[in-house]
Amino acid sequence: MNTTLTAIPGLRVGHWTDRRRVTGVTAILCPEEGCVASASFLGPAPGSREAVLLEPQKKVERIHALVFSGGSAMGLEAASGVARYLFERGVGHPTRLAAVPIVPAAVIYDYLVGEVAWPDAEAGYQAAAAASAEPVPPGLVGAGTGATCGKYLKPVPTGLGSALARAGEVRVGALAVVNPVGDVYAPDGRLLAGHGDRAAWLTAQLGAGENTTLLAVGLEAPVGKAEARMLADAAQTALARVVRPSHTLWDGDAAFVLSTGAGKPAPLGLLGLLVQEAVERAVVAAVR
Repeated sequence: MNTTLTAIPGLRVGHWTDRRRVTGVTAILCPEEGCVASASFLGPAPGSREAVLLEPQKKVERIHALVFSGGSAMGLEAASGVARYLFERGVGHPTRLAAVPIVPAAVIYDYLVGEVAWPDAEAGYQAAAAASAEPVPPGLVGAGTGATCGKYLKPVPTGLGSALARAGEVRVGALAVVNPVGDVYAPDGRLLAGHGDRAAWLTAQLGAGENTTLLAVGLEAPVGKAEARMLADAAQTALARVVRPSHTLWDGDAAFVLSTGAGKPAPLGLLGLLVQEAVERAVVAAVR
């Protein structure tokens, strides 16, 4: 049974992984018609592309893919490869002359455990070409290849995880690339990855822009951009339950919500509950 993000019909995930240089890219492809999407960004230094388009008041409602990448800001190049893959297949926002793929992206800083290297446009293209509806593998794969936590003391490998939450016929999937400055805990309070050393924060040498957790949430229930933004905020709240401390002065956490709109309407309160459950499970899956 698929209990990952790709259990949401129409969503496909593909990875490009460079284990030698310890970086990678993950492409999340939407159905051809796209997904209604919005996002929430917390922390002072998120690295992103097309983020402004996701604000509820902006005219473009649908995106055609979402890209998570290593390589810090340089890794945003990978999104161009995903856009090219979609453009070649006629997938995109309709304009008078061509369909233009809308491909937001967000990156993590993974130079601490690998080389100063990043996925390029060709890496993004290959990740898109590899996308499938198969269950998303957890661990050091794709954008999670060089992810770490506990960097207030020393980096501890984490990775990428995905999970599903459901209530009856209502399903919500999540994918997380876990790269915070803090530690990762289970919902019951057990330390899963990191140090759990509060005293170490007194002498911590921290770098701004070197820590980010990326979240992608997929749902079938139809929602508008304003509702998607509220659900993205709910995803950030869930992150605070399993990453401690979260949303710090050194993190740039990003949460994206994508709705295929192919399912039945569901109460926003229920969707918020399932978003938080799926995010918690995805973060835990990343470090297990």
